[in-house]
Amino acid sequence: MTSVSASNEEGGAVKGSDQTADPLALRWIGELPILVIGGMLMALCLTLLAAHGINPGIGGIIANSQIFAMFVIVLVCWDAGRELYQKRPDSPISHLKARYTAPAFKRTIAAGLPMLGVAIILLPYFSKMKSAIPLFNQYTWDQAFIEWDRALFFGQDAWQVLHPIIGYPIVTAFLALLYQLWFLLLYPGVMFFAFARIDSRVRRQFFLTYVLSWTLVGGAMATLLASVGPCFVGPMLGNTTFDAQMAYLYAANEQVPIMVLPVQEMLLDWYGKAENGLGSGITAMPSMHCAIAFLYWIAVRRVSAKWGAFFAVFFFITWISSVHLAYHYAVDGLVSLIAVAAIWAMSQRIISAWDAWMLGRDQAALRTNTVPAE
Repeated sequence: MTSVSASNEEGGAVKGSDQTADPLALRWIGELPILVIGGMLMALCLTLLAAHGINPGIGGIIANSQIFAMFVIVLVCWDAGRELYQKRPDSPISHLKARYTAPAFKRTIAAGLPMLGVAIILLPYFSKMKSAIPLFNQYTWDQAFIEWDRALFFGQDAWQVLHPIIGYPIVTAFLALLYQLWFLLLYPGVMFFAFARIDSRVRRQFFLTYVLSWTLVGGAMATLLASVGPCFVGPMLGNTTFDAQMAYLYAANEQVPIMVLPVQEMLLDWYGKAENGLGSGITAMPSMHCAIAFLYWIAVRRVSAKWGAFFAVFFFITWISSVHLAYHYAVDGLVSLIAVAAIWAMSQRIISAWDAWMLGRDQAALRTNTVPAE
């Protein structure tokens, strides 16, 4: 078997591997740890849910597929428009047909399908665990996180420290818009890492960290540290600590629409009705918004310094927004940052160990095949 370690370009082979091997096969073999670990975690989620009488079905997969399909259409239209504008072909239809049926294009699509499948199939089941938190643990950590924030901010709640700086309705509305746009990381962002010609190790490390972040951070840690966050402690737990913050947000909404408020109301309504669809569930610690934004920063900066700087700013704004918009305590983002950094390092070790093991198999097979029989 040939080595699975890839070069800095998609489908490449490392020095010492069989140069005649199918680059597509090499890429898929290199991604096996992600598929195996993801499959095992999915099986664990299904087992835990089944133990509590929950059968997730395939509704989440269908819903997730539809969202991905929508973005595929948008991206294809954008790509086709750009191609026709740049090339100005005599026959636009023939030109686009040749572009999208070319062998190289087909190989690119085939190469990215396994990781796209991870995002489509596995993650909806991990999302179910978020809505099932009350089945496994009570929401008892909010007061502790309130106190942690106050310890960090000299006795004040984090939102009170931020409010004099960004507590203006137009700023709040803008931050709410950016906070909602985060979901683009889950769709076109994921497709970029699945299909772009980038360093193989960065791509695989991104997807393994992505899967583990949703399960370990958004699943296990969220269950162990069950909390609802500032916007929900009032209606769900009877805690009035953040009534003033929520009063500001609703007052600001009278001047400029604050996009997160209808979402918060919808999540609370779903919680009351025990809904467990895609994107449902209430949890504060750790913040998956911050976790995924931080993952994009540490991954994208290895692809592009310019875009890495952009995502550094995006992560920082996401963290601030999560506090200002009453979704999270400041420590939620801090714990997410530390957890994702640790998972990123662990993913690097797993990918490196897999590549080293496969390379060792290749070298052993090469020695066996080249040494004459006695």
